Amino acid sequence: MSPVPARRLLLGTALCATIAGLSAALADNFDLPTKRTDLTPADAQRVADVTRPTTDFSKAEQYEAMQAGGATSIDPVTQNSFSHISATIPFEEEQPFKLGNALFKKLWVSAPSSTQASDGLGPLFNARSCMSCHINDGRGKPPEGGVSATSMFLRLARPANTADEERAIANAEIVNFPDPVYGQQLQDLAVPGLPSEGKIKITYTDEPVTLAGGETVSLRRPTYAVINPGYGPLDPTTTISPRVAPAMIGLGLIEAIPEADILAHADPDDKDGDGIHGKAAIVRDHRTGKIALGRFGWKAQNASVRDQSADAFANDIGISTPDRPDAHGDCTDAQTKCKAMPTGVQKRLGNEEAPGPILDLVTFYSANLAVPARRKASFPETLKGKQVFYESGCTACHVPKYVTRRDSLEKAQSFQLIWPYSDFLLHDMGDDLADGQQVGLASGREWRTPPLWGIGLTKTVSGHSFFLHDGRARNLTEAILWHGGEAQKSRDAFASLPADSRQALITFLESL
Repeated sequence: MSPVPARRLLLGTALCATIAGLSAALADNFDLPTKRTDLTPADAQRVADVTRPTTDFSKAEQYEAMQAGGATSIDPVTQNSFSHISATIPFEEEQPFKLGNALFKKLWVSAPSSTQASDGLGPLFNARSCMSCHINDGRGKPPEGGVSATSMFLRLARPANTADEERAIANAEIVNFPDPVYGQQLQDLAVPGLPSEGKIKITYTDEPVTLAGGETVSLRRPTYAVINPGYGPLDPTTTISPRVAPAMIGLGLIEAIPEADILAHADPDDKDGDGIHGKAAIVRDHRTGKIALGRFGWKAQNASVRDQSADAFANDIGISTPDRPDAHGDCTDAQTKCKAMPTGVQKRLGNEEAPGPILDLVTFYSANLAVPARRKASFPETLKGKQVFYESGCTACHVPKYVTRRDSLEKAQSFQLIWPYSDFLLHDMGDDLADGQQVGLASGREWRTPPLWGIGLTKTVSGHSFFLHDGRARNLTEAILWHGGEAQKSRDAFASLPADSRQALITFLESL
């Protein structure tokens, strides 16, 4: 057994702070739009009016139940509620959606194989298919009561060690630096003839929290370790960050939110004095290398659905794509046997194991999974909870609504009023949720605000109710109580509420 010491999570804190300051200064020079260019003045006024936060909690807002606009799914609630096609997709585009769905579920096999269009798995990997992590297109969970961690993995990275490395991160040339042996991610599975990299071990410690009225909630604090490492110990400076797979719904609509509207909520220096320091993640598009706004991933390290898909193919399954062409996936030069394993590249099909058309179809599928309609949006208990949510300051980060670009590349996502409840910015969430791992401009204490739409259907779709980046929270109450840092004030407001008001807020979240 080779545990990863907790101190490793704190290494490089001062260096990360230095990089963050440098990054903030350089970010001011990045060419990102500060105003929308897709609207007429009249449309701009309409958008401003419809996205203004409400002050009337006596009734549901107009169109509120249709939280993805015209793209909202109104199908009956079932375990497949996250797997429906966006309602705005025209009939002629249903075929690529269905093909993308088939590829999303496809089980890849090791090379060489008689099924040449499906080989190339790994050689090191965490899952054999996209659906293995995103079961029913839903949220992943920690390996409760078993050894399988299919929908959870550990990101590995060390901080910058030199001025040149600091500049590379600050200029968005790289998000961090991998472990010299184990790479960017701990792969707990391997093809035959190759040892896996190790397994995750999670140890929980119970911590009671007393709420107003005397109710006691037990939080579980996780400690992470790597056991049975297959290639020797991790580098002493490597940090480990647990991540569970997020739900897949509404991704294309998130990509269609104008950069200017997200940046309008950024306030890294807290100039308004409200204690909220929303910071934009500045990244580069994987294909073009151009500067873009990060909005996908737990630390907003990817700018587009395609970037997120290519990253998952490479690191989770070990499959190469035109955007991430290394057919050996996350194998490092130190893993010589891994580098020598055969790949699934078939020149007659292309230069990658998953050629361009495959990545295109999976991206299209991922971008067009519908967000389900709200339930009980106009019920008195839901409206009461919504008011508590607003008055507790939750909307400072969980921004309720946007209007997508009128000139979106995908017409089905164009000019839709959507309700994701996120600002898609990076926030300091305090010591308790810190992983000590820098990802681009995100420090070891910062996380992207996750969207809340669909959160109330987690149990129905995914069969569990684990929340936060590592699934430590077993319900929504625990998830709120883990909030710290910039969210401490809102967390404390929730904890001090009467029991009926706390329940009303949870009822509101369950309606999303």
